[in-house]
Amino acid sequence: MTTISIVSIPVTDQQVAKDFYIKIGFQLITEADMGNGSTWVQLGLPEQAISITLVNWYKQMAAGSVQGLVLKSEDIEKEVADLNAKGVEVKAIDNTPWGRFASFSDPDGNGLTLWQG
Repeated sequence: MTTISIVSIPVTDQQVAKDFYIKIGFQLITEADMGNGSTWVQLGLPEQAISITLVNWYKQMAAGSVQGLVLKSEDIEKEVADLNAKGVEVKAIDNTPWGRFASFSDPDGNGLTLWQG
């Protein structure tokens, strides 16, 4: 093994989730019919190797069950302001000895956290 490549994010409605992730800065990599009634929706942050896929076919992964997906930020104040301007409710920045954190959720309640180390 060499790297984490794709992280599955369980969602109810792939199109709603896709619109949200694009709104916060992800780019669509692939959207394709999987041939079994499911759609593969893969998104990533610009110039990054790790991506996410929006899944609704894993019965064991309830929509909203992912918590703590950490997104690195170089300027957390700017990121929080940008997300708030886009209508994303972000919790107050938490200053800790190991970094600064600000949490928010996607439309299904999957928890994402900005982190500035």
